Amino acid sequence: YLDAHAHLRDDAGHRQVVRNGSLPQRTILTGIGPVEVQQPRVRDRRRADQRQKFTSAILPPYLRKTKSIEELIPWLYLKGVSTGDFSEALAALLGPDAKGLSANTITRLKAVWQQEYEAWSKRSLVGRHYVYVWADGVHFNIRLEEDRQCILVLMGATADGHKELIALSDGFRESEQSWKALLLDCHARGMTTAPALAVGDGALGFWKALRQVFPTTREQRCWVHKTANVLDKLPKAQQPKAKAMLHDIWQAESRAAAERAFDLFVATYQAKYAKAVDCLIKDREELLVFYDFPALHWAHVRTTNPIESTFATVRLRTTKTKGSGSRSACLTMVFKLMESASKKWRLLNGSPLLAKVIAGVQFADGVEQTNAA
Repeated sequence: YLDAHAHLRDDAGHRQVVRNGSLPQRTILTGIGPVEVQQPRVRDRRRADQRQKFTSAILPPYLRKTKSIEELIPWLYLKGVSTGDFSEALAALLGPDAKGLSANTITRLKAVWQQEYEAWSKRSLVGRHYVYVWADGVHFNIRLEEDRQCILVLMGATADGHKELIALSDGFRESEQSWKALLLDCHARGMTTAPALAVGDGALGFWKALRQVFPTTREQRCWVHKTANVLDKLPKAQQPKAKAMLHDIWQAESRAAAERAFDLFVATYQAKYAKAVDCLIKDREELLVFYDFPALHWAHVRTTNPIESTFATVRLRTTKTKGSGSRSACLTMVFKLMESASKKWRLLNGSPLLAKVIAGVQFADGVEQTNAA
């Protein structure tokens, strides 16, 4: 800073911007522990209307913790360190002299996170085009309430193949009204283009709501949920074989092969285990819709795994801390954990093919169909 202003001199040739001692020493908490620093002070001798105030970009005023420490605090909390254990955990990492980091820090952070969630949930979705969406309702324990909380989750894949969290809301998993409110809110905020395909569990109230808000969106039932539901209606001794037969359906290379595997499952279990078969066949068409989309996308659209894999981390954190204390705290926690997880989300396989899906190009057994001349 002094060198940049070295050319400024008075009539006698004296420099106008000079060093003027140092500011009082202060302690900065860094990733290697507390560090004592002393910042130089600058004096500007020019007229009042010409003077500039020096502010260090490296050492801003009131800085007490480096960026790495600011990021460490929420990371520790979100990864499962309870509020009461914070001081001990930080002392172990940074030494006994770690100051200004306590349970109160987390209390303040949670208030900030709540504001961030509220702002995020009201953000504009104008211009956002989600080609595929995944929906699910995930339950959590709330320490201070008897009933478990269900958080409705909607994720989407953009036209360039990036996965995004679209919406999070408190609601009821099987409630059409809860899902309709979520979808209408997204629509009102600018999500007006209907997704090409939606993926979710058949038990969700999401489907009735989807048909009202985005009637042209096609429906794909999640094979992970369906497999679990079918196996639940079979004796344990039958489950390994049945699971392999179900796997043969959704892993088939063509719809025709999947249909044959489907018929074989029905023929094998219809007589003795009608409930299991009925559970499967009621969604027969919706279970095989993925064959009408690019084969490179099948791994993404046959299940709600984009949501399930992310929530494995969320559940781990809430299990360690025996659940959040309130419904709003749980919702905020889930938002921050998914925000953190989203940094590691990968592009969809075959992302360039999304443009063809948007354009309405037809696919059969995952292969683009071209009209004969």
